[in-house]
Amino acid sequence: MSEEKCVMVIDDSQPVGVIANIAAILGVTIGKCRPDVVGRDILDVSGSVHAGIIKFPVPILGSSKEELKQLREKLDNELYAELIVVDFTTLAQGCRTYDEYIEKMEKSDAAELDYIGIAISGDKKKINRLTSMLRSAGRSNNQG
Repeated sequence: MSEEKCVMVIDDSQPVGVIANIAAILGVTIGKCRPDVVGRDILDVSGSVHAGIIKFPVPILGSSKEELKQLREKLDNELYAELIVVDFTTLAQGCRTYDEYIEKMEKSDAAELDYIGIAISGDKKKINRLTSMLRSAGRSNNQG
């Protein structure tokens, strides 16, 4: 696991509650795609069970929608094919049901999607190369 990483890149112009929701959605899907990175359940000294959590930190980085679109386009390169990529778009955000999401996504062109969140899991060096210029979420370019 020392060569593995997971990072979330989220449009930091979104309200904090929406950023938290996007991170939750991305995290659930990463957990589904990468059950190997979730640790075993643990008992505390009193016998209470604590569900296993991811075995390494998950930085949340902020970006603009333009940066997210560029990142998503880079991730389509064969060089990054082995990375697990989960994206979240304004199209998904606007749907009330998963069936509605399926219907709309199947009629959409990837070039026209507006990304507001992307989670990437896999090789640490490749992920660092892709995300090294991004900032920690909550610190936009004009916040010092």
